[in-house]
Amino acid sequence: MNKEKVWFITGASKGMGLEITKAVLNNGGKVIATSRNKDTFLEKIMGFNGNLLPVMLDITNEKDVEDAISKGIETFGQIDVLVNNAGYNLLGNIEELSDTEFRKTMNVNVFAMASIIRKVLPHLRRQKSGHIINTASMMGYMGYAGNGSYNASKFAVIGLSEALAQEVAPFGIKVTILAPGTFRTNFMSEDSLNVAKNKIDAYNLDKQVEQFTGFDGKQLGDPEKLAEVLLKITEMSNPPLHLPLGSDSYNAILEVRKNEAKEMEEWKSLSLSTDFE
Repeated sequence: MNKEKVWFITGASKGMGLEITKAVLNNGGKVIATSRNKDTFLEKIMGFNGNLLPVMLDITNEKDVEDAISKGIETFGQIDVLVNNAGYNLLGNIEELSDTEFRKTMNVNVFAMASIIRKVLPHLRRQKSGHIINTASMMGYMGYAGNGSYNASKFAVIGLSEALAQEVAPFGIKVTILAPGTFRTNFMSEDSLNVAKNKIDAYNLDKQVEQFTGFDGKQLGDPEKLAEVLLKITEMSNPPLHLPLGSDSYNAILEVRKNEAKEMEEWKSLSLSTDFE
């Protein structure tokens, strides 16, 4: 890989973000690694003082985002790869979700991501190169009961990224949407899970939570292999826009698209009936 590349990674202290950070550093790259807890992060990453800039960052704070990007460029001179990895998941059926809970999901997963992109883009445009990698999910392509706010945010990430890819292509900037399936991180553990406070008995949210956390430790995806894939795509001249990761994600998205095509064909006459004669 090009050892001069500088990566800006959010949510770098655990899970996929940590594995991506380690992979880049182990391959000679430089990382501006952001996390809400810098001390916890530094305990996990040792021996890369010259190539690692750890930054404590709340990605929902626009001023802090701007300062982190400026500090990174001041330290390394550039940013080549942006990985929007930090995310927030909330389990709860739509009727159970408070406005505050729903907004937090969107603030972290969509608005914070958009803010980071806006702050980085002037630098990428000036250097006429760069790669923006936005983490969506297989749940950005299909809805799951009890995951409505997360689904909504990840569907939004995909739409935002598709538009962004068209907007920045003239400047030599590439965009990739990651759609991971289930990976063995702490994402499904009880310790990291957020659950709607207003439980309605009719939905039996506790059972939905139990089913969700039941996957913990059994996920198909290896986060180290995911990190290796990211190293590969950032060296490609024409990387994918949509990139499902994991057999569960790949197969599920294909099945959803097949069912959508079948449904559209079934109701084609209604769809076409609204045109002027």
